[in-house]
Amino acid sequence: MKNIALIAHDGKKPEMVSFVNKNRHILEKCNVYTTGTTGKFIEQEGFDVHKLLSGPRGGDAQIAAMVAEGKLDAVIFFRDPLEKHPHEPDVQMLLRLADVYNIPLATNPKAGQYLLWGMEKEL
Repeated sequence: MKNIALIAHDGKKPEMVSFVNKNRHILEKCNVYTTGTTGKFIEQEGFDVHKLLSGPRGGDAQIAAMVAEGKLDAVIFFRDPLEKHPHEPDVQMLLRLADVYNIPLATNPKAGQYLLWGMEKEL
């Protein structure tokens, strides 16, 4: 079973919920990890997730640690590049570690869709 992280900045949470609903048939075959608030939104749609801390409280850093420990197969992070985020250093660390450890990373819905289509063949 693949392990995938889903994260969305506040302005992108509705997009993430829509993305999850559209790709439920793929994501139900995965262990899904989320930051806390994103996970709450996804759970409201009846989807089971493993919630970590919210992003500003360390959730992005927890997911980055999972990347470094080899515990994730992919990360989908719908970022809001037009807003300032107090936890931006954690976000940058996560993005950097995904590159260091060669973990597929999608930062928008189209890239996320292509990532899941690629993973679906391995599920």
